[in-house]
Amino acid sequence: MEVMWLKSLGYKHNKVAEAASVSPKTVTRIIKSYNEGGLEKLREINFHKHKSKLIDHKGSIEAYFRDYPPSSISEAVNKIEEITGIKRSPTQVRKFLKSIGLRYLKVGVVPSKANPQEQETFKDNELMPRLEEAKCGKRQVFFVDAAHFVYGAFLGFLWCFCRVFIKSPAGRKRFNVLGALNAVSHQLITVTNTTYINALSVCDLMRQIAVQYVRIPITLVLDNARYQKCALVQELAKSLNIELLYLPSYSPNLNLIERLWKFVKKKCLYSKYYSDYNRFEVAIQDCLDSTHTKHKKELETLLTLKFQSFTEDQLMAA
Repeated sequence: MEVMWLKSLGYKHNKVAEAASVSPKTVTRIIKSYNEGGLEKLREINFHKHKSKLIDHKGSIEAYFRDYPPSSISEAVNKIEEITGIKRSPTQVRKFLKSIGLRYLKVGVVPSKANPQEQETFKDNELMPRLEEAKCGKRQVFFVDAAHFVYGAFLGFLWCFCRVFIKSPAGRKRFNVLGALNAVSHQLITVTNTTYINALSVCDLMRQIAVQYVRIPITLVLDNARYQKCALVQELAKSLNIELLYLPSYSPNLNLIERLWKFVKKKCLYSKYYSDYNRFEVAIQDCLDSTHTKHKKELETLLTLKFQSFTEDQLMAA
């Protein structure tokens, strides 16, 4: 385009070539192409690109790796040679795998008894309609769950010059947190102790929520733990006009507060040592208390109302 613009200004070939940093022959070729097909001809990219012989076997390679994803490039190299008889270097195989859509992703975990179809039905018919009401201010939706932080070592990853070891306290003392996370405002209401979370803890949590929201419907989304489904909890919920919406069995991916527990571990527990239990408990409590201040921006992107769904294609065969 620069060559054609300079030529339109009346410059000679050699001046155009010098100004555009191309050879005079290139100027001649560009002008010839323009005369043959105009600007569309100039926009064509005409160069030879080597075609990998593996492309001819794309279907069989893709079909095999869809059912049996390789754990490493060396494994992929050997399997491709076995399927096609073609030997390629790890670099070439990596490039080919990317070209057909494969990506190197960490394997996720889903409970073996989870029912993907049941989860989708619940999400579409029960959960999302209530969340839409919550967005409009017509309902308060809280995700409820308990976390049990055992006073010990939480191992994480570090950028370090040599492997680092952290001390691990002895004993099984733990800090229990029963939390209710508001789906829209991300307000966190908690009940904590160092003994056990039970039905009385759930009742205490419901009373705290009911006091704050008197004239608006309240829904608690929670799992099927026995202490959350007992008669005591259900009768109190009914008297407080609180709806209890139980998740399908084995569905932690649909409970928003699960992401908060992972966030807390990452922020104040992974690869950190606390010399006594009190410091350990204070660190967790401070992190929970900072959800609306120091950690607000990070949590806004983490606690979105987009939930992980699973398809049969994503579940690895036995």
